[in-house]
Amino acid sequence: MTTPRLLSLALCAALASFAHADDAKPATQPPLSEQTIRSGGTMPAEQARLHFDHAELHFDVNIDQQSLDASAKLTFSAREATGVLLLDLDHNYAISRVSVDGKVLATDQWSNPDGRLAIHLPKPLAKGGKTTVEIRYGGKPHVAKKAPWDGGFVWSKTEDGQPWVASAVEGEGCDLFWPCIDHPMGKPDLVDTYVTVPKSLAAPGNGVLVDIKEHGAMHTYHWRAKHPTTYAISLNIGPFDVIKGDYHSRYGNTIPMQMWYLRGHEAQAKQLFGEFPRMLDFFEQEIGPYPFGDEKMGVVETPHLGMEHQTINAYGNGYPRSQYGFDWLLQHEFSHEWFGNQVTNADWDDMWIHEGFGTYMQPLYGQYLYGDMPYFSMLQDERSMVRNAFPIVAGRSQFEHEVYDADHGPGNDIYYKGSLMLHTLRQLIGDQAFFDSTRRLVYGRPDPKPGNFTPHYATTREYIDIVNQVTGRDMRWFFDVYLYESALPTLETRQDGNTLRLHWQVPHDKPFPMPVEVLVGDKLVTLPMADGNGSVEAPAGTRVIVDPHTKVLRDMPHFTEYLQWKKEQAAKKAKAAK
Repeated sequence: MTTPRLLSLALCAALASFAHADDAKPATQPPLSEQTIRSGGTMPAEQARLHFDHAELHFDVNIDQQSLDASAKLTFSAREATGVLLLDLDHNYAISRVSVDGKVLATDQWSNPDGRLAIHLPKPLAKGGKTTVEIRYGGKPHVAKKAPWDGGFVWSKTEDGQPWVASAVEGEGCDLFWPCIDHPMGKPDLVDTYVTVPKSLAAPGNGVLVDIKEHGAMHTYHWRAKHPTTYAISLNIGPFDVIKGDYHSRYGNTIPMQMWYLRGHEAQAKQLFGEFPRMLDFFEQEIGPYPFGDEKMGVVETPHLGMEHQTINAYGNGYPRSQYGFDWLLQHEFSHEWFGNQVTNADWDDMWIHEGFGTYMQPLYGQYLYGDMPYFSMLQDERSMVRNAFPIVAGRSQFEHEVYDADHGPGNDIYYKGSLMLHTLRQLIGDQAFFDSTRRLVYGRPDPKPGNFTPHYATTREYIDIVNQVTGRDMRWFFDVYLYESALPTLETRQDGNTLRLHWQVPHDKPFPMPVEVLVGDKLVTLPMADGNGSVEAPAGTRVIVDPHTKVLRDMPHFTEYLQWKKEQAAKKAKAAK
């Protein structure tokens, strides 16, 4: 999910006062099928046989009825011969027509009883062949109860009562409003989106604005996006104005910038827009070229907190001031243009690639702007959020909810523990190797330049292989402990006369040759810990600080005690509120 699921009470209160989504929610809505609720998992063979070439999506939005009249024209190439197209679409929509290559199908040639739309082709599609299916459908899209933490639409109103609508569908998936392949690896090569709304409203979208066509009291926005992540395709409707500008990249290209904001928020929007160039400079300096420079860097004000919608990031943070000198939410969402939209997890089990890197970018940006104090301050905040209840990576194909449900999966640890692990890796292998390996992960090559890369997929194992290649070392021991174990390693210390002895206690006694620095008096000693053990002379009475520069993520009793206390306090508050 674009933002961690745990928010401070202050942020929740600010968000509640800023957005008015609850005012427009219907009292009831039909339940989603289990199929629609699930996103990801093992891709069905019928979908794996297809390559998604193009999606042409038309949405006529009836704001008063909170409904869509929609059509989707989808083109596929066959990786393998197939006689069926298997798509995902919420079964609560009424499908009025399905056609294949211009021929309308009889109703017994397709079915969508549970949200998995099976279309039987009039004749089998040979390997390498192409087919185009057109689906006409309509109805009320599922309304999110608490976007963006659950998927759906937000039908809201601005402070002066005008419509303000947004979609956010990462949780349950793209099938909440268009027929798609609801899997991380289901991205189309190209998407054309047409959104028809009243002329008093605008509809900013993904990619490049091709044109706006007027017809009576309505107008249609046509947007075109290349290789969009399925859940990162979005609808945004409201009384927006837009600030535009250009960023002249260090790579020689010019990147359009757009900030779509609610009328009346111009001063705040201009201030936020002013942060765009230095954020672009940070990412291009540390990671590499902005992946969608030929489209835009876009942000739209939304009635929910935020989401990494490709080239049109959703922003609903309320324009706060920060002790760190930047808007953390904007920076986090923007980080996903690299970690999520340029490199996309091949499976939900690899989602830490999006969120761990995306979260580490905030401390890194603080360091880039103002030095070490904000860097370590933010890491300390992250450390207090780590739960260690489940491994970050299960090592098997997963659904989205299995990863994000903190009662059954890693939850916020893919953010915070992932970020702290990356901090530790950076300290271990050094800046050059760390950023080289990150660059290869993101772009699939070490020398990215505008025009020589396209969005691609990656897995956890592929990233480990990249780190091994860049460092020339076998680093599997590092990831085996931090990613594939729930508990953190513990550094045991024991004073033996004038000798301080250290030992790594690791889940399942896995190898963990993590070096440890020890400050003895004014002398800094590095212990190799090759076999998990080390010692240093430290006479009684000498000042000793283990890991004085906080390089290593490890279990520490005071954090465990703090988290237990916090849990008890939350339970007391919940009991008192009843």
